[in-house]
Amino acid sequence: MAETQMRREVLEIPSAVDRLLRNGGDDIKAAADAIRAQDPSFMVSVARGSSDHVATYLKYASELLMGTPIASIGPSIASIYKRQLNLKGAVCLSVSQSGKSPDIVEMARMARAGGALSVAMTNHPDSPLAQVADHALNLHAGPELSVAATKTFVNSTVAGIWLLAEWAEDAALLAAIHNLPEKLESAVLIDWPAVREALEGRNSIYCLGRGPAYAISNEAALKFKETCQIHAESYSSAEVLHGPVSIVDGGFPVIALASADEAEGALASVADEIASKGATVFATTEKVSKASALEVTRTGHALTDPISLIASFYAMVERTAASRGINPDAPRHLKKVTETV
Repeated sequence: MAETQMRREVLEIPSAVDRLLRNGGDDIKAAADAIRAQDPSFMVSVARGSSDHVATYLKYASELLMGTPIASIGPSIASIYKRQLNLKGAVCLSVSQSGKSPDIVEMARMARAGGALSVAMTNHPDSPLAQVADHALNLHAGPELSVAATKTFVNSTVAGIWLLAEWAEDAALLAAIHNLPEKLESAVLIDWPAVREALEGRNSIYCLGRGPAYAISNEAALKFKETCQIHAESYSSAEVLHGPVSIVDGGFPVIALASADEAEGALASVADEIASKGATVFATTEKVSKASALEVTRTGHALTDPISLIASFYAMVERTAASRGINPDAPRHLKKVTETV
C-alpha cells in the first residue's frame, strides 16, 4: 500500500506543533489573562469524539495544576433540550477541529449567555464556533485531509495545556511545551512493532490509562475502531479489574499508556496483574515485570508526556491498519466533519 495521508500527517505533527508555538502565543496569553481575571471556581468543557478526549486530558491537567475542576457538559442540553445553565463566573472550553457542529456551537453560545467566559479551540478561526466565543484559539495545524484526526488532536492538546500553563505561570511546564517539537520528532518514528504483531488475528483490545494518560487511552481506543475496525475499549487502570478483566483470555492484547507521574507505578501493577492472567500486555513504562515495556519518548514533564504517547500510538495504529489492508484515510461509514444537532 502506498504511503497514506494519515502517515504523512502523523509525520507532520512536530512541524504542526512548532507552527502553533510560533504563531499562537498572543491569543493563548490573552485567553490566559482573561481566565486569570475571571478566577473561576470551576470550568466546563464542550466537545465530541477526539476533541472530547482533549477535554478529558485538560480536565486532569487543570485539576492537577490549578486545583480547578472541569466538568464535561453534554451539548444536547442546549441543542436538543434547549436548557440554559447557570455558569456565572465559570470558564467554558469548547474544542472542535472544524468548529462547525451545530450542537457544539449552540452549547458554547448558551454557556456564554449563562455567564461563562467562552474559550474555543478550533483549526478554523473563521468558523461558527469561533464567532460565539470570547477568545478563539487557532490550532495552526494546517489542513488535515485524512478522516482520522491526528495532528489536530495533538495541536488541540498543546493549545490547551499551553493555555493552562500560561494561566498558572508555570515555568517548568512552559519550557516542556516549547521543547515538544524536538521530542515529537523522535516520538513519531516509534511505531511499536511488537504491538502490531500481537494484534495479528485479534479483533479486540483493551486500552488502559490513569490520570491525564487516561484521555490518551480513550483516544487510542477510538482510533483502533476508526482506522483498524478493531473492537477496542478504554478503561482507567483503577476500573479494569472491577469486571472488564473477566473477558481476558490467553493472548488477549492490552496496551497500558503511562506518563512518568504518580500514577505510573499503579498502572504498571495492574498491567502486570492482567499479564499474569495470560493476556499479552504492553506498557509505556519500565516499571513492569510481567508486561512488556514499550519504547517511549519522555518530554521532561508529566503533563506533556501524554502528547508524546499519542504521537507514537498514531504511528503504530496507521501501520496496523495498513497491515490489515484498510485505508485509514477513509474509514467506512465515516466522513471528516460530523455535524450533530
